[in-house]
Amino acid sequence: MFFFVGGITPKIKKLDDQPRSCPLCGRLSLYRVRVDHYLNLFFIPLFAVKKGQSFFLCENCEQEFSEESGSVAGTFQGFGPHSPQVCPSCGRLVENDFRYCPYCGRSLN
Repeated sequence: MFFFVGGITPKIKKLDDQPRSCPLCGRLSLYRVRVDHYLNLFFIPLFAVKKGQSFFLCENCEQEFSEESGSVAGTFQGFGPHSPQVCPSCGRLVENDFRYCPYCGRSLN
């Protein structure tokens, strides 16, 4: 009898070492990344099976941006009157109907 413990798992690869300013939260936590899929054997990644397309990801507000000619392009999906607001203290996204930030506890007014 033979058991195979392996599979294909995604892994985020950071393409830039220099952070950029996030258009939403304003913090220097925006990096150009790519999601690659790796073949794993006994939970050890062996080699990349599929390389994804690059995009920008903010590590602070966890928002994704599309990439066009090396700059941050486009806006957020659903950006409008019902979109989440940004906490002025910690810069994280919170719902519009919140009066206090659930992350840092400060007032959103």
